[in-house]
Amino acid sequence: MLQKMHQKDSETHTRVLEAATRLFAATGFKKVTVREICREASANVAAVNYHFGDKLGLYEEVMAQAMEVMRETTALAQRAGDGRPAEEKLAAFVQVMVDRVIRHARDSWIHQLMTHEIADPTPVLSVIQERVITPRMIYVGELVAEMLGTSPGDPRVMRCCMSLLSQLYFAMAKMDSAMFPRMTDGDEGLDALREHITAFSLAGIRAVK
Repeated sequence: MLQKMHQKDSETHTRVLEAATRLFAATGFKKVTVREICREASANVAAVNYHFGDKLGLYEEVMAQAMEVMRETTALAQRAGDGRPAEEKLAAFVQVMVDRVIRHARDSWIHQLMTHEIADPTPVLSVIQERVITPRMIYVGELVAEMLGTSPGDPRVMRCCMSLLSQLYFAMAKMDSAMFPRMTDGDEGLDALREHITAFSLAGIRAVK
């Protein structure tokens, strides 16, 4: 009997978490109500408080899953560039980002979630900054600094990082837009996009140098 209760609790926990992930990704934290989440999860309205403390606690767990995936992506990009010159490491970073985030689009919900979070921040943003954004910026900044022959604190480094990452984020945001219907069509289109972002960024860094 006790085992069945634990199993039921676990199933409810999972349903609520999955429902919250879909709804938060679709409209953001503030526009989703606890009642909507529980209705989507076919759960009692008290389930959120019981399993997560409150709506923010539920959102924090959803974001924890998203941050883990983003950290894995950064780590994969770093491993892909191990032992290579800085320019090749940057190319490997772009390839991993395009392949993992855009080509397979398995983590598109994370980009949707982050878009809402940045547009309308919650207390979780500072945690995302610390655990995901800063480590990724540090890694890319070190590569750019090496290519420029300067220190990571040089203002040019941050500007180059912003130029590189903004291309990737734009591609993530616009890949389904009617304004850019062919930008990411098939493997050929994605390969061309990856090559363009890499070549454009490296040429820009050389020009800045």
